[in-house]
Amino acid sequence: MPTRALVLARKRATHRALVYASLGHVARDYFAIGTGGQRPYEAGMPKRPAATFELALQRARSSARALAWGGLIAVAALGCSREKSGQPTPAPSATPLAEAPLAAGAAAPDVTFALHTGEQLALSSLRGKPVVVYFYPKDDTPGCTVEAQEIRDLYEQLKQSGAVVIGVSADAADSHRAFAEKHALPFLLASDETGKLAHAFGVPLKNGRASRVSFVIGADGRIKRTFPQVTPKGHAAELLAAISS
Repeated sequence: MPTRALVLARKRATHRALVYASLGHVARDYFAIGTGGQRPYEAGMPKRPAATFELALQRARSSARALAWGGLIAVAALGCSREKSGQPTPAPSATPLAEAPLAAGAAAPDVTFALHTGEQLALSSLRGKPVVVYFYPKDDTPGCTVEAQEIRDLYEQLKQSGAVVIGVSADAADSHRAFAEKHALPFLLASDETGKLAHAFGVPLKNGRASRVSFVIGADGRIKRTFPQVTPKGHAAELLAAISS
């Protein structure tokens, strides 16, 4: 038999063997060269009626379709999983939303200040006088020092208007005393280690430290002016202008 014909015969025999295997039959000696009216590649293989062979083909085709659909479903699922993994995961809202500072016209909160002098001062006891309450992050840091020094330099003018100035931060009383003595600060400093004062005025905290926010409170006990984003340099002049207006 020519070589090409033999290769073709073996391919056909292999295909038929696979079909029989899918039906649970094993084709033996399907490469054997036989006689007796059989084609060479059919030697040793059991005879099967045409209906059985058609059933085998149908089952093979069904299996192929099932595998194809399974592949499509797997690809689609992989695409979905990649798409989901690419979406940003919402961050948990463990941190509460930042508070808004009290606006002009709001009533000043009924709070008591723990001063660096060791005294307690109720804000309500200052009714009838203008009051400056300014929050700052930390004693003796560059920006806070500039702000305090400028208020110190204009303090006599602020005092002539009858204003009481109170600086507030999370620092302890000892830190406030050292800060006041180092820079000769003539006004009051209050400790807010728990953040209670900042919360009462609506001042946002960052890492336990107050943002730089100032309030000018009128003699009637209401907020006259709010400075929600203070720039240390030049802020003392802004406070004096707000009190004088």
